[in-house]
Amino acid sequence: MNKRKPPAIPAGRLQSLPASRARHTKHAPWRCHALLAFTAMGTAFAATDPALAHGFAGKRFFPATLATDDPFVADELSLPTISSRKLPPDGDNPATRETDFSIDVSKRVTDNLGIGFGATYKRLAPDGGDAQRGFDNLAASVKYKFYQSDEHETILSAGIDWDIGNSGSKRVGAESFSTFTPTLFFGKGFGDLPADMKYLRPFAVTGLVGYGIPSRASTTTTSDEGEDTIERHPHTLQWGLAVEYSLPYLQSFVQDVGIREPFNRMIPVVEFAMSTALDRGASGTTGTMNPGIIWAGQYVQLAVEAVIPVNSRSGNRTGWIAQVHFFLDDLFPTSIGRPIFRK
Repeated sequence: MNKRKPPAIPAGRLQSLPASRARHTKHAPWRCHALLAFTAMGTAFAATDPALAHGFAGKRFFPATLATDDPFVADELSLPTISSRKLPPDGDNPATRETDFSIDVSKRVTDNLGIGFGATYKRLAPDGGDAQRGFDNLAASVKYKFYQSDEHETILSAGIDWDIGNSGSKRVGAESFSTFTPTLFFGKGFGDLPADMKYLRPFAVTGLVGYGIPSRASTTTTSDEGEDTIERHPHTLQWGLAVEYSLPYLQSFVQDVGIREPFNRMIPVVEFAMSTALDRGASGTTGTMNPGIIWAGQYVQLAVEAVIPVNSRSGNRTGWIAQVHFFLDDLFPTSIGRPIFRK
């Protein structure tokens, strides 16, 4: 887990963005100043060579994505991931502005096995009501890379995410039950396309397919009047895709088309983070489409994306998410950026 990214909103109930999982901002000047600060930080860390260890299959560099976890096992830190979005009314609940601040860290145990942890602080500001603040449930994960082809720029990994029930604040909607999500991750670059398709070679896709398993089938709450309300928790299919076009790959391995700093380090991306409810009276798919830009330096990555609901059940307002992501395996290759156990 390279960060706690925002999972797609489970069908039948609107969930918040993180923070990956991904992620306050009322004032446009604050956002502008933050993005300028991110850019300045990235420039300070820039180097002439691409990242040395993180996210490679052959010549292909796969960036860390915000809404769908990438397939790599790496030492990395997302600090912070900030997101903001207006959630639509849900039952008796009014429309609510949700803002999330997240931190996520991943650590390699071996070259191919890694663990991750994430925490998200949430602010919920309902229309006409008082804002609520608190931590969402903690997140933990394990991921194992079991296949890599440098020639075909392909990688496959498997893992499991654990949303740790009852570890967060109920006032911001943290669940009292856990959810376990076994997941298959994949990445494929198209650098092996024939010469007459050379301008398609910078394209790459990453994605995931997971099965969400709640630790409890339902939750019963009793009102002050003694009436019981039963909320059922369905199994879910978690699936996502990221389509990337790497300008660094275009410049270095296809053709130098004259793109200069800082634009030659940019990777336009469109992510799709989706969730489909499968049983227990719930059905349908919800999620978001996230178009954005990733700037990848040697030691740090900066990213910003729009968060666009894919249908009315997912909401009707566009939000945003931004992240500063550090490659610890490149920053500290001989200390904390090394696997705990090496071959």
